[in-house]
Amino acid sequence: MKNHKSFATISDVANYAKVGKTSVSRYLNGEQDKLSDALRDKIADAIEHLDFRPNHSARMLKAGHSKLIGLLLADVTNPYSIDILQGVEHICRQQGYMLMVCNTDNETALQEGYLALLEAHRVDGLIVNTADMAQTQLNHLKQINCPLVLVDRIDTSLGFDSVGLDNEAAIEDACQHLKARHYQSILVVTESLDVAPRKARINAIETFCQQHSDIAYDLVEVSKSNDAHLNAAIGDFMNRHKGCKQAIFTTNGVATLLAAKAIKSRQLKLGHQIGMISIDDPEWVQLFEGGITVMRQPTREIGQQACSRLLTRIQGNTEPAQHIQLPAELIIRQST
Repeated sequence: MKNHKSFATISDVANYAKVGKTSVSRYLNGEQDKLSDALRDKIADAIEHLDFRPNHSARMLKAGHSKLIGLLLADVTNPYSIDILQGVEHICRQQGYMLMVCNTDNETALQEGYLALLEAHRVDGLIVNTADMAQTQLNHLKQINCPLVLVDRIDTSLGFDSVGLDNEAAIEDACQHLKARHYQSILVVTESLDVAPRKARINAIETFCQQHSDIAYDLVEVSKSNDAHLNAAIGDFMNRHKGCKQAIFTTNGVATLLAAKAIKSRQLKLGHQIGMISIDDPEWVQLFEGGITVMRQPTREIGQQACSRLLTRIQGNTEPAQHIQLPAELIIRQST
């Protein structure tokens, strides 16, 4: 039969030291100045002898806070999500908070389950980076009884703080770069348009091309499970726009990876046979000869600002919701 270690309680400490539980509680809660030297010594000896370890979770909850932050991520395999996580974790570590991370894998059913789980753990606040939500999920968010900050999902109607990329400015800078390099045809490669930032980026590209009639664009939606579709779309695009200087514009890191694989399979030489520019700057893009031109998102800073903003709300800030949009940085490489 296995022996299970039993942990000492405050009552055990009080009995061993022959003092009241109130004195032990004061000692543990940093009110030692209210105790005599003799009482402090007795309690310290009892704690050491019994190997007493305070239940910090219970103490925090009793004090009205858990020191837990919940982070809901849409896709933890996405480099963007990893950088957001690192930014959030950096601030949590600085400020003495623990982080609970949930990966929804872009599934609304998982979103619902994880939101309920985080509420059950009585997190002090939530940072949410998920796929666009149906009305039921939006209503659930509004009912959550703790501060909440959205990352890369700006919806001003919800009344929550949000932090993300300035998509319109990033697209404008990217398109101006392509125009300056005399690209005339752009194939825009994007994952599902169910996510608001991707729609914003596509709309901005469409607006730019409408304002500059010498640039045409095509659009293809892609997924990780259908590489052949993108491969064929690139071939069709290049055939239909023969005689024009052509470029591929990918709207996030996942789309960039899928496009890069298709380019490799077609044995195209970037910067010569076709150009390429991406939103996001995963490290692997430099493995291509000369590298891929990108609009680099300040992703870790987005995570840090989201967490800092959340902590101000936890500490009682009640000012109107802020929608913080950070600029991207154009990194020019050989692909353009």
